[in-house]
Amino acid sequence: MEEKKNRKTIRLDRYLAEMQVGSRSQVKNLIRQRQVTVNGQTVLRPETQVLAGSDCITVRGQQICYVQTEYYMMNKPAGVVSATKDTREKTVLDLLKDAKRNDLFPVGRLDKDTVGLLLITNDGELAHRLLSPGRHVDKVYEAAIKGRVTGQDVDAFAAGVDIGDDKPCLPANLTILESGEISRVRIKIREGRYHQIKRMFQAVEKEVLFLNRLSMGNLKLDETLKEGEARPLTPEETERLKAL
Repeated sequence: MEEKKNRKTIRLDRYLAEMQVGSRSQVKNLIRQRQVTVNGQTVLRPETQVLAGSDCITVRGQQICYVQTEYYMMNKPAGVVSATKDTREKTVLDLLKDAKRNDLFPVGRLDKDTVGLLLITNDGELAHRLLSPGRHVDKVYEAAIKGRVTGQDVDAFAAGVDIGDDKPCLPANLTILESGEISRVRIKIREGRYHQIKRMFQAVEKEVLFLNRLSMGNLKLDETLKEGEARPLTPEETERLKAL
């Protein structure tokens, strides 16, 4: 099935640009400079149609394989933003060094100071399913909280915390791992509202000091990934996500 999806007709200059050989203008220059071949034949027209996933494309003798979709798991570090481009801040895509495509994006966002699991892909359909409010995909976090988290807080989260939006939050599962002046907790939510977990704790008069996302749906953060590192999803991980 994936092989059939990869076999689509596409302009040669677009093919090369999508595979990050260069910008459209740069790859057009490469083509006109006789640096590009299709199935062993030098091609001089950027608009030449090629069959992605079938035709053999080379640039300066190096084969450029077409990849229709990519899926990466990143352990997002603090201090970078969940965006494709930013003129002032480093983005998560700046950390992704081995990607082949030029149209990747983070699925949802983690705040700049939040760390942990972030899915990066160019599969818009999957992203829409994972983020759709009606699907309620579980997201699990661990957090350090300023203040003693109590059973009363657990009950409040289970009932649905009012954070000042039109509707209270959906019921959330709050597990106390350690209670003290600085508490450690695990939270499972089924929404993705703006600064949701921070605002939920503010509503019970506490403050989030550190937030780490552990999972999204059935995708769990690879514990071997250091902060700032990423790896492609395995085929099994990808299929499980698509089955949600």
